[in-house]
Amino acid sequence: MRIPPAPPDRSAPVNHPAPTGRTPLHPDLARARWLLMGLFALTGITFSSWLARIPTVRDALGLSTAELGGILLIGSVGALLTVTASGIVVQRFGSRRAILASTVVLAVGYVLMGIGPTTGSVALLAVGIFLNGVAVALGNVPINVESGRIERAMGRTVIPQFHAAFSIGAVTGSAIGAAASHLDVPVAAQFTVIAAVAVVWRLASLRGVVLPYAPDEMPRARIAPAAPGAPKGGRRIASALDSWREPRTLLIGVVVMAAALSEGSANDWLSLAVVDGFDRTEAVGGIVLGLFVASMTVVRLLGTRLLDRLGRVVVLRASGVVSIVGLLLFGLAPSFELAGIGVALWGFGAALAVPVGIAAASDDPLRAAGRVAVVSSFASVASIAAPPLLGIAAESIGARHALSLIAVAMVVSVLLAKQVAPQRTTVVPPPATGELDDELAALVATTPRAVPTPS
Repeated sequence: MRIPPAPPDRSAPVNHPAPTGRTPLHPDLARARWLLMGLFALTGITFSSWLARIPTVRDALGLSTAELGGILLIGSVGALLTVTASGIVVQRFGSRRAILASTVVLAVGYVLMGIGPTTGSVALLAVGIFLNGVAVALGNVPINVESGRIERAMGRTVIPQFHAAFSIGAVTGSAIGAAASHLDVPVAAQFTVIAAVAVVWRLASLRGVVLPYAPDEMPRARIAPAAPGAPKGGRRIASALDSWREPRTLLIGVVVMAAALSEGSANDWLSLAVVDGFDRTEAVGGIVLGLFVASMTVVRLLGTRLLDRLGRVVVLRASGVVSIVGLLLFGLAPSFELAGIGVALWGFGAALAVPVGIAAASDDPLRAAGRVAVVSSFASVASIAAPPLLGIAAESIGARHALSLIAVAMVVSVLLAKQVAPQRTTVVPPPATGELDDELAALVATTPRAVPTPS
């Protein structure tokens, strides 16, 4: 028997995107936006506050540059092993549970990263870095998916602002690391405090950070039932993995991989390159890393207007060119001052590539979780490749000159920029009610589905 359609819920903020301009936001939407901003900022703090102490960690354990690269690789492996599963977790259990799980793993990993150097144990450091990589991958997919949902609900470009919050957090984390280094604060004490703050902050944000789902955002895995006799949940997993067969998604992944290589290499190696390449202190290296992140922050805050006015493709191409100039200037500059200008330009160019890629992967809300997981996997591949390859190159030509090699990846990003163009959609009627789960039939029957067509 056909189930009569239920009236649409006019109160849900996600059902009616706010128009552009200064129209007040629905209170739930405004609260979710600021809570998510906070989670992005917290991610930046936890990410950078330990990266600024890498020279201390290296010296405490007596690691060579190549050995350090191998240790950092372990975290990237953890992220890669987790990121695809993160899409499945988000699609099946929701963003809130994924964030909660990542919080537990992050706290354990962060504490171990502090205990390892303190006790002289490379093994404990490696386990901590691995768990940190798992936590980053498990936490990044849900917060990026939620940023896409908030952007659609607001009806204008805002994803770069979330990444700006990450950058602000990263600047704060770099400052914390630099201050801790200057004051000779033990890494174990610093990392334990950061872990405790992260747990409290995330738990306090869980209640309102995830918007309720509108009918047109229901995951396809739930709308399309599994075949008779198939294992429960099997269709959900298949739906999450379908994005791996989409050429556009894979090419966006390459763009994000180049961006992650650029940004991640700066996070991993910039402070060390300043220390070794210009004979500066670790505190100065942390400050230069902060300059890079601050440059990214400025562009991410202003980039929403650029994207609305010029479009994703033009902005991505311009970003790639600026990154190339900055990378080459930092790697080849004869003085520390000119290299600093190169770092600023590098940060300007690196600012918008990842937000643009995430936005492009989130064009279709029904497939956003799977596609964000795919492009995040490419970012993890970049994280895996960068530490050992740059470590090997740094042994021969120095970390500063090795970083200039990233310009090759930015050329690839410029060439693939057209892939991030927004997808056009065609609205088609929903499937017959009898094909749907009973609990969703009434909701979906009145909601047309947007089906992406090639750009």
